[in-house]
Amino acid sequence: MELTEKEQKLVARKKFRNKCAEIEKNILKHKNSFNGIEESLKTNPIKSTFTDGQYIREIFMPADQLITTRIHKKKHPFFVMSGKIAIVSEEGIQEIEAPYHGITKPGTKRIIYTHEDTVFITVHATNKKTVEEVVKDISTDDFNDPTLIIE
Repeated sequence: MELTEKEQKLVARKKFRNKCAEIEKNILKHKNSFNGIEESLKTNPIKSTFTDGQYIREIFMPADQLITTRIHKKKHPFFVMSGKIAIVSEEGIQEIEAPYHGITKPGTKRIIYTHEDTVFITVHATNKKTVEEVVKDISTDDFNDPTLIIE
């Protein structure tokens, strides 16, 4: 029996998510990897800006890093202000060179390789007032999170 297009997409999505989790586990086993905000801020500083109903996050990512992101719960714009990166997501592999802007869809998890030092900015609609609250509001580590609504 042949799968419908929708069923094929669901199978592909599940395979990508499983492979992404496997890659993330292998990255964390590497002697030079770091897990956790305190450690990552040393090499990947973040500038956080709050405005009326928005959170703007600017991150510096040095060249030659392999990074996995959290799972995004909400649609939002992103901007690559400088640098060159490769992004692997459910949509495939995308080479991006600054200047560039795009839209992140709910359910997106990425693996990013930084070819060059890169400045990456995201903008999020939120009324939360702290970075910790925003992170919980806009992202998750679990594709089964009931607050994750995929379009």
